Amino acid sequence: MSVTTPRGFRAAGVAAGLKASGGADVALVVNDGPDAGVAGVFTTNRVKAAPVLWSQQVVQGGVVRAVVLNSGGANACTGPGGFQDTHATAEHTASALSAVSPRLLLGAGEVAVCSTGLIGERLPMPKLLPGVRSAIRGLSRDGGLAAAEAIMTTDTRPKTTVARGSGWTVGGMAKGSGMLAPGMATMLCVLTTDAVAGPATLDEALRAATRVTFDRVDSDGCMSTNDTVLLLSSGASGIEPTPAELAAAVTAACHDLAQQLIADAEGATKQVAIDVVGAASEDDAVEVGRSVARSNLVKTALFGNDPNWGRILASVGTTAAAFEPDEVDVAVNGVWLCRGGAAAEDRSKADLTGRDVTIRIDLHAGDSTATIWTNDLSHAYVHENSAYST
Repeated sequence: MSVTTPRGFRAAGVAAGLKASGGADVALVVNDGPDAGVAGVFTTNRVKAAPVLWSQQVVQGGVVRAVVLNSGGANACTGPGGFQDTHATAEHTASALSAVSPRLLLGAGEVAVCSTGLIGERLPMPKLLPGVRSAIRGLSRDGGLAAAEAIMTTDTRPKTTVARGSGWTVGGMAKGSGMLAPGMATMLCVLTTDAVAGPATLDEALRAATRVTFDRVDSDGCMSTNDTVLLLSSGASGIEPTPAELAAAVTAACHDLAQQLIADAEGATKQVAIDVVGAASEDDAVEVGRSVARSNLVKTALFGNDPNWGRILASVGTTAAAFEPDEVDVAVNGVWLCRGGAAAEDRSKADLTGRDVTIRIDLHAGDSTATIWTNDLSHAYVHENSAYST
């Protein structure tokens, strides 16, 4: 279950010495198929890492044969030199791949680059480039898991997925456990498919998928500078699904990865689904759900197993969504603690001792719905992020 499950793809993950731990830190995904279509969605943070700026340009060309990813350094806020490092990485990858696979004959403009790690420091290129060569030597059809492991930072486990169509497949890998608050998607993610699909179809499917999956994950309200989601097609199955079929499979893969991300959120002891119903519009429902997800008071209450519905209602009230305060209902794990904006069932009935929590908010203002996924705020989250750079 990985990026190499679809036909036409190889991958690898190696240790190049970028991480102080000595763990795997360079990953490579290569498309050997007859097609090389690509679509991408990137962070909307105005402060964008060099690899994001590079890969945005590459994706506009509509053709990507390889994606090189590194952990151990974000290459963000590194100035012109950082962009030159990204360009050099793409050139080196293209040249080295072409040397061992002459039929590819790819240029730097067909290599996407992704980085993740600490912001503000240049990458150690004398380590990274040999790491790329090592990854090329290690490319295999079984290399998907190793690639997923190599892009981990504070993740506790690799994240991979597969969604199957009729004779064709979508595979994927992702990393992310902190800075999970989107403007499009969250984290680094590479999706692959052996379906026959051009860049326009891939773009439509990817944007439809991220809108209702990665874009609804909001762990800590902090948007990364490096968020990248790429979808590559090899066409190796020879089957061209309908746009709706492709979108459904891509959405299923993204949903699975999104749930793995929130389950692995830094320091989390609760995995929380905030279901907003009865909204006047989908945008209203998303705004309400995101406001509750970003409330530190709500998140700390959940960590303490306290079903404090007043904090939830107060968060709803900070939004511009259409609703009447005395008509809002709130349930926690199926217990309606608030009816019509006031106390209802006894809060002691809401059991929060388990990991999974569902908050349901009925605005009674329309027929639209949305779900935002988040987590609690624990001592471990504070500790991990206070010590991250050291």
